[in-house]
Amino acid sequence: MDTPSSKTLPPPAYYFPPACGRYRVSPDLQKLGTDFGNGAADGQLFQIDADYAHYLAQKHAARDEQLEKYYRDGLDEAARRAVQAFLVRRLCAEHPRWFRLEEDAEGRRLHCALSGEVLAFTPDFAWRGGDCAAGRRTPWASGIDALACQLQEDLSVVQRIDGEDRLRCVHLCFPNHWAAADKFAQPFAAMHRPVAGMEEVNRRSGALMDALIQRGPYVRFAWGLASDTRLNHHPEPPPGEDPARWAGRDFVPGKALYLRVERQTLHGLPEIDAVLFTIRTYFVDLRRLRETEPAHCRQLADAIASMRPAQLAYKGLATRRDALIDWLRESVSQGEGRR
Repeated sequence: MDTPSSKTLPPPAYYFPPACGRYRVSPDLQKLGTDFGNGAADGQLFQIDADYAHYLAQKHAARDEQLEKYYRDGLDEAARRAVQAFLVRRLCAEHPRWFRLEEDAEGRRLHCALSGEVLAFTPDFAWRGGDCAAGRRTPWASGIDALACQLQEDLSVVQRIDGEDRLRCVHLCFPNHWAAADKFAQPFAAMHRPVAGMEEVNRRSGALMDALIQRGPYVRFAWGLASDTRLNHHPEPPPGEDPARWAGRDFVPGKALYLRVERQTLHGLPEIDAVLFTIRTYFVDLRRLRETEPAHCRQLADAIASMRPAQLAYKGLATRRDALIDWLRESVSQGEGRR
């Protein structure tokens, strides 16, 4: 495998889900591999780019703060092995330059060139341990934990047992105002109940789970606004952090303002009647967007204007709605005036 460096890795993918000019709460599932203009990255579950080191550093910081705040695992051993096998094989298939699986009669070892770590499994993918990178403070709790620490994505597994779906495993170091502990072991519909506008989707959750397990993989997008680019917006700040600053929702037009985009992939694991969800977070600097893509600012303004009061409150936009819309639309007028 090559010796990695930030110059070797590609730039992050770019997605702009508000381009339709409406705020929609729906599954809006598209087949994984749909062309969004990012080449091979659009077909990958696990995207690796020049921000890799930053994402992993933030993931380690969250784990070091309190591992059980960000990682919960209730899978039985057979399901855990199936998930670990899938993650290992998918990483090697998508990124053979950076991940290599070595196999012999004693077991399997995943060599991770980007982190310099080696993860060891038995022949049937039970976790054996591994060689941590220097300076790691919080030891791995499982193979899923170790594998998640090689990714820029967060992970979760929803599994049905005796017909009842539950969030059985979640590794969420980059939460956007929700906590792994609050959602863990909840049914799909209960997990999404706080999301304004999800009532119809929740009523069809059983049929949706069938589709996700049997027909995918799929990709979908979610978005909101943030006043910083911190990946971790857990609702409970770490000790010593100011809650208002930590929330990242100081929406003042003209100051730091970002579109926070989540690319979510959903891959069925029918052998264990489960779905693997991945969540990858990106940021779009809206001050820069005003200068380079004023039409996108108009689309975003229209999407915010289409939100119902409950949706604005859920996104933290209720008190700044009109000011944000005016600021975004002002950029369009300025852009047209320069042409």
